[in-house]
Amino acid sequence: MTERDADPDAKWLAIALQSAFVLLLTASLTRFLSHHGGSALAPWVIALSAALAAVQLVGAQRRSPARLAAVVVLWAVLVLLAPSFAWCAVPLIYTALRTLRARAAIPLVAALTSLVVVAELRLAHGFDPTAVLVAPAVAGLATAVFQYMERQAQRQRRLITDLTLTRRELAATERREGTLAERERLAGEIHDTLAQGLSSQRMLLQAADRTWDRDPAAARQHVRTALQIAARNLAEARRFVRDLAPAELADGSPLEAALLALAARETAESGLPVRFQLDGTPVPLPAAARSALFRVAQGALANVREHAAASTAALTLSYLGDQAVLDIIDDGRGLPTIEVGPSDRHRGYGLPAMQARLKQVGGTLAIESTPGDGTVLSATIPLEVP
Repeated sequence: MTERDADPDAKWLAIALQSAFVLLLTASLTRFLSHHGGSALAPWVIALSAALAAVQLVGAQRRSPARLAAVVVLWAVLVLLAPSFAWCAVPLIYTALRTLRARAAIPLVAALTSLVVVAELRLAHGFDPTAVLVAPAVAGLATAVFQYMERQAQRQRRLITDLTLTRRELAATERREGTLAERERLAGEIHDTLAQGLSSQRMLLQAADRTWDRDPAAARQHVRTALQIAARNLAEARRFVRDLAPAELADGSPLEAALLALAARETAESGLPVRFQLDGTPVPLPAAARSALFRVAQGALANVREHAAASTAALTLSYLGDQAVLDIIDDGRGLPTIEVGPSDRHRGYGLPAMQARLKQVGGTLAIESTPGDGTVLSATIPLEVP
């Protein structure tokens, strides 16, 4: 079965054609019997009519050229015996057009039409211009309309095929983009949590190793701090696997409380004095926005600790009516360049990851830095103002 045969509309058209053929065949036989019921040809006409109906109706859903040939032959014999059967050609023309290709169907339609003209002239008992013109006009119009509709149907089938392929390609592209986005998200989470914690542990253990002999108390303190960071990293890893918020925000804690705790912990663990300041009246932030700003603060402080050689740092969270701004300020060596993006490879992953994280919640990242004069990193997230 072809795609066209499987079309429900095509099935209804086939049923309509068969019904029209049976009605025209019945009407033609009735007319013949009413005018020539006592003729010697009547038994032959009745038998041929029954045979024609049987061949036409049996296997009507299959487009068989052999069945079409049998129908045409039986109909042609009937028309030669009784011209009133000529108008059964109308559904036969559609059947021929649906069964055969155009280069075979059109000559057959022309032959059927010619036989109809001959039959009509016999019924008219003389030359009748109407009999000569009407049949070719009807056949030509039917053929033209059918060919046009067939071409339109072919275009629609091609369009549906193209749209199906395009939809599949788009779905595959979305899956690839989703995979890349998820990898980017995972990379950012790992960088801002586990990687930063491991880096801090490494620094503390190196410091403990250097002071182990001359200052055992300080070395043990470094080891204890490293153990605390390892415990926190383990908690982060478990939450990370479950795709939860940062530990400091997991219980719904406000962002300012989490940042205050982060500043205190950074001061205690790294020895870098970090102060926290809140400006404006706090407003509830979506969980994704709170998580993004907190991760930015974590990453920025890690960069300050490892690269800036700063003596102090500050976190300032400001609520400015229509936006929340988090500033991370240090008095370190500054940055030689302030470009933020994938092309800024010598800066590592941190700054591009911050920018990507903020972009997911509609925020932006800005950096002001002068070599030797510190750095100001500003993360801004718009607020929904009632």
